[in-house]
Amino acid sequence: MNKIAFFPFKGEKMCFMHVLINAIDLHEKGVDTKIIVEGEAVKLIKVLEEEENKVYLKTKELGLFDSICRACSAQMGVLEYNEKTGIPIKGNANGHPAMYDYIKDGYEIITL
Repeated sequence: MNKIAFFPFKGEKMCFMHVLINAIDLHEKGVDTKIIVEGEAVKLIKVLEEEENKVYLKTKELGLFDSICRACSAQMGVLEYNEKTGIPIKGNANGHPAMYDYIKDGYEIITL
């Protein structure tokens, strides 16, 4: 287990925060860790940015956010906001970040 890619889909803040906490922990222990924000979770970026959430900001500072889904951001009405966060927007699989890209690069996929 040297590479982990988290794909949070749920729009529940507590669930998303656990992804961030675990991503930071894995990163600090030397595991190559990425977060690809999908589904309803794309709405949480705005919430966490605006409240200046410390765990979110640390995750962002560490560069653990690989991307935010373009299609889900558009569907949830936050594409324009998410584009301004500095986190890359991806949509190479019908508007969504392709899990295949991470699997072929040796990442274990964890979805929540």
